[in-house]
Amino acid sequence: MRRGPGTGRNGGAAAAAPDDGTGRGGDGAARDGGAARPDGRAARDYGPAGARGAVALAPPVDVMRPRSADEIPEQGEPPRELQYSLKLDGFRALAFVLGDGRVVLQSRSRRDLAPEFPGIAAHLGGRLPAGVVLDGELCAYRDGRLSFTDLLRSDADRVRAGVPVSYIAFDLLAVPGRDVRSLPLRDRWELLGAALADVGPPLQRVLATTEEETARGWFRDLRDAGVEGIVARRLGSPYRAGATWAWRKVRHADTSDGLLVGLVGPADRPRALLVRLPDGSAVTTSPRLTPAQAREVGALAGDRAGPLADDPEHGPVRPVDPPLPVELRQLAGRHENASFVRVRSEG
Repeated sequence: MRRGPGTGRNGGAAAAAPDDGTGRGGDGAARDGGAARPDGRAARDYGPAGARGAVALAPPVDVMRPRSADEIPEQGEPPRELQYSLKLDGFRALAFVLGDGRVVLQSRSRRDLAPEFPGIAAHLGGRLPAGVVLDGELCAYRDGRLSFTDLLRSDADRVRAGVPVSYIAFDLLAVPGRDVRSLPLRDRWELLGAALADVGPPLQRVLATTEEETARGWFRDLRDAGVEGIVARRLGSPYRAGATWAWRKVRHADTSDGLLVGLVGPADRPRALLVRLPDGSAVTTSPRLTPAQAREVGALAGDRAGPLADDPEHGPVRPVDPPLPVELRQLAGRHENASFVRVRSEG
């Protein structure tokens, strides 16, 4: 299988940041994740070896979310304040390693994705101690690029098609015995490196750097590999639920947001969506929703749908009130070709 640029051996996004010439990873942390802290302690002293088996943070937990930006934020003068990482095209999921190796993969809507990704759950449960909580992205890989649509297939279908799935971690919320969300990102990043030091694919750390020009190169060059854009995060930011300007995402222009205002077809298994675009116009998504997409939308929006009504432009539609934010992918910038990507139920 051909690998795209910036991807690891198993087809997932590369885990380690490039060397910036200092003998440290481009993210400013030592390559083994054990960089010395100002108090003289190494990151590993705070990590999983400290209190094995102790679960300090259990699901559900609300995620921290970046706000959208039009441009990649500029890096300040040293000491650098921003970390840049790849924004991957996958399913956002918090990974909780609980007792006896049991793993919960919590989506932003608090659904457990572990039954749909049993291989990833087993890998995490077998290689990480109870008490570790990661934030990251479930990513599938096909034909040289990340493939969001393959995540919507059943596990059996992916296995038959030889489509690998990775969990790409970009943050760490807890270690055994300790909730670390109050620590700044720079410390959580070191702890993440220490936690994953002896763990290989399909679990990896996201590609990250503190070099602005490197991030701009990734944004320009990795689009064809399925990379959606760049996330810039303040190294001093604690992990707090909800949207924050401390994290900013810059996506490629062909991915946009809209509001789901109507369902075409049954409320629990719609065939298509009526979406209001930022310019006030409305569009019916195409092609038809996959069975997995229809189930997802039905579960999140079905109870908001009213009785069937005739829309003068789009035909029979079930109005959705209140609307839900959704992400669309538009071909050549044409609204009539907008295809549904996912519900952004958390904004």
